[in-house]
Amino acid sequence: MKLRHALIFALAVTACTSRPKDGVYTFQVLTTNDTHGTWFDSTYTGGGIKKSLYGIMAKVDSVRQAVGKENVILVDAGDCLQGDNAVYYYDYVDTVSPHLYPRLVEYMGYEAVAVGNHDIEAGHHVYDRVAKQLEAKGIPFMAANAVRTDNGKPYFTPYKIIKRNGLKIAILGYTNANMKEWLSEDIWSGMDFKNLIPQVQEDVDRITAKEKPQMVIVLVHSGTGKGDGSILESQGLDLYESLHGVDFLVCSHDHSARIVEGDEICLIDSGSHSRNVGHGEITITIKDGKVVDKKLRAELIPVVASQVDTAMRNYFRKDFETVKAFSTREIGELQVDLVSKDSYKGMCDYVNLIHAVCLGCSPAEISFAAPLSYNKTIKAGTLVYNDLINIYPYENLLYIIKMTGEEVKNFLEYSYDGWIEQNDLKGNGHVLRIQKKNDLRNSQDGWSFVKRSYNFDSAGGLVYTVDVTKPKGERVNIISMADGSAFDMAKEYNVAMTSYRANGGGSTLPEGAGIKNVNERIVKRYPEIRNIIYDYIKEKGTLDPAVFSDPALIGHWSFIPSPQAQNAIEADWKLLFGK
Repeated sequence: MKLRHALIFALAVTACTSRPKDGVYTFQVLTTNDTHGTWFDSTYTGGGIKKSLYGIMAKVDSVRQAVGKENVILVDAGDCLQGDNAVYYYDYVDTVSPHLYPRLVEYMGYEAVAVGNHDIEAGHHVYDRVAKQLEAKGIPFMAANAVRTDNGKPYFTPYKIIKRNGLKIAILGYTNANMKEWLSEDIWSGMDFKNLIPQVQEDVDRITAKEKPQMVIVLVHSGTGKGDGSILESQGLDLYESLHGVDFLVCSHDHSARIVEGDEICLIDSGSHSRNVGHGEITITIKDGKVVDKKLRAELIPVVASQVDTAMRNYFRKDFETVKAFSTREIGELQVDLVSKDSYKGMCDYVNLIHAVCLGCSPAEISFAAPLSYNKTIKAGTLVYNDLINIYPYENLLYIIKMTGEEVKNFLEYSYDGWIEQNDLKGNGHVLRIQKKNDLRNSQDGWSFVKRSYNFDSAGGLVYTVDVTKPKGERVNIISMADGSAFDMAKEYNVAMTSYRANGGGSTLPEGAGIKNVNERIVKRYPEIRNIIYDYIKEKGTLDPAVFSDPALIGHWSFIPSPQAQNAIEADWKLLFGK
């Protein structure tokens, strides 16, 4: 009887103490997203420094020291497994050692990480390995809307509950709902990706009812968008306007730093590449064991490249030296500067090289390529492996698909419509489709492109002109193939393009060319384009523009009428980049 009474008393005490104590509690929520491999503060070559996780750690540690570690929650909203040679090395080169990313976030004290689209792009062999190693450290890799096709259950961990000062905090994580439009099925096999609306709210309601948390944080690898439900890949504002029972909504994906504060919810997007730490503060008042008041605020904390956590830098010194040695390996010679920003004015050696590489992949007859580095210069001289990340920053595969001549022409019309505006060249307006607006994604101040420049595809293997005075649909005049043979609107051609483009990225293929299902069009798949470029450089030894920019191989195109169009574009280009 005494044992029974003691057990009842213990249960009663547990029940009473399980609810939070009355009082006022303040927590700091620190967020990152789209770090894209900015793990180290070194540029590997040239002695330069960059914003990095070391700089983030310095900011995080300063907050922890000020308010106490138990009052700080650190989370990330995805795209952590792409973008730098450090990531590439641990994704694809050293696949035996423990992956560096889980070790970094464990050291930094992250509670959870959401899965980004570029994390999925790395492939099952990468993200499955990273997820397993993160989970072993108690850090979930989260994507509740990535569900298994065999049983409908989440492929990744859907949420996590943590306890701080007697309060429960729920962290839910989601990946991008538009994943299947960019990536081939073999990369995300076994999964389907659900719309964030209504799933996030449904999950919040279910988890709140079950766990009864006092604070809820939602991580979504989704851009902020317009808030009108029109952009599947950017549902941040859609969620912000509709969610109930959520305190902080952490967005990402679009690389645009943004804070939206409300009385009941705050949206935080810290931008990208370790430029900022998102900071949310919440003060919770508990009375009679219940939440009776909440006050929220949010801001961005800029990261300073030179202000780093030296202890962290020293701790990961060996890993850095390993990556640096890999990144500084000499791979060939370059005879001319490759300047990516020149691609917006017309043909340039930077894009010509990509066309030449793609056209060298049999049986390609035409290639589509865009400037994936917004404003990078690869200097003439000895090339090292690190230069490849500036030439081609993404892990896109190369696809060759069948397209008719008419579809090729329509594709180009759509591409150039995002790139230029119709202009009568009488001194009014712009030719490049630009706006007087800062572009935080590309650190562009003053003027920026309205559309994303990584969707500005030109064609290799063709001779054509683009008339800036004409409307969409009438601008592109394809004169011939590069070798002078006739171009036939009815003929089928083998066209090389990135896997991102082939799977619908940028809408150029589905909306421009009218090709909805590309699978039946695929002639051949090649591995990552960056690896193909590496093989090309190793084979050639020296990159000579007389070879890779040879019109007999890549053709020729220009904006017309000349020289008026070129002069007007040059003026717009100077607004973007200065003299």
